[in-house]
Amino acid sequence: MRTIVISHALVAILGGMCSTASAQDKASIVKKIGSEYSLTKTTADQTDIVTAGSVLVLQKDNLLMVATTTTGNPCPNTYRDGKFTQNAGCRASEKFKKVPLFGHAIPGADKAQVTTRTYVTGEKFWLTKIDVKEGKDGAIVLDFFTDAVNDVRYRTTLNIPFKGTMPSADDAVKLVEEVVTVAPADDDKGKQEAKGGGGQQGGQQGGQQAAQPAPAADAGQQAAAAQPAAEAAPAPIEAPPPPADAPAAPPPTVALGQTPDQVVAILGQPQKKAELGTKEIYFYKDVKVTFVNGKVKDIQ
Repeated sequence: MRTIVISHALVAILGGMCSTASAQDKASIVKKIGSEYSLTKTTADQTDIVTAGSVLVLQKDNLLMVATTTTGNPCPNTYRDGKFTQNAGCRASEKFKKVPLFGHAIPGADKAQVTTRTYVTGEKFWLTKIDVKEGKDGAIVLDFFTDAVNDVRYRTTLNIPFKGTMPSADDAVKLVEEVVTVAPADDDKGKQEAKGGGGQQGGQQGGQQAAQPAPAADAGQQAAAAQPAAEAAPAPIEAPPPPADAPAAPPPTVALGQTPDQVVAILGQPQKKAELGTKEIYFYKDVKVTFVNGKVKDIQ
């Protein structure tokens, strides 16, 4: 009887050790993916972005998303063997949408009218949550959130199953990279412009040096040639000071229709940029400026 008690205690200890190790593995995976793909924070009603994280680029076709106004999560995606799949109700709904009179109703969702959109390779969106599901159906779980398309934002949950034991943090990142990658930053453009400007400036300096006249034969001739020119040059006239009661010029402000260069000239370089198709967003400390086709469309 005593041996049985010891065995039960040993099982309990080993079970606790396995649970602790599993929790540590899960935390390391979430931390590693979060270091590669920074999270975006949305408003509570999911109508806008509070803090922009990494802009993700989709690497596979046919990721199905639902409008953020949809209750619950009726259409989660699963990525397996290089393809996205959805539950049977969503797959049936997508087929019914191609048939007149069926509309967008998703079977099993209380016949609610649900707006969906299928995303394909190259489209961009944000990551709002990272999780790891343990057990028999172990998977990496990612939540996505999109910019507005025809005034509608979309979201979805993606499950990336892993076979057997929980993968290492590095292997988990590789699984995610099959589906999404981080869009390249705009810093390279600025570096190239700075590099090009330096080269142009150097060329101008070189041209100026080449255009300088050859020195005179002796210092006396050079001084004699420079003296008449100095005497002929008129004295500069100082501009009159503005009247004391003149109103101060109003500070420049950002307005609709301005270009990114005009906005940068007024507000300076943004803390962060996000590009989504024809739309580009500049994030400043207290303001967010949205451009569409290179013109200011919205200021918040």
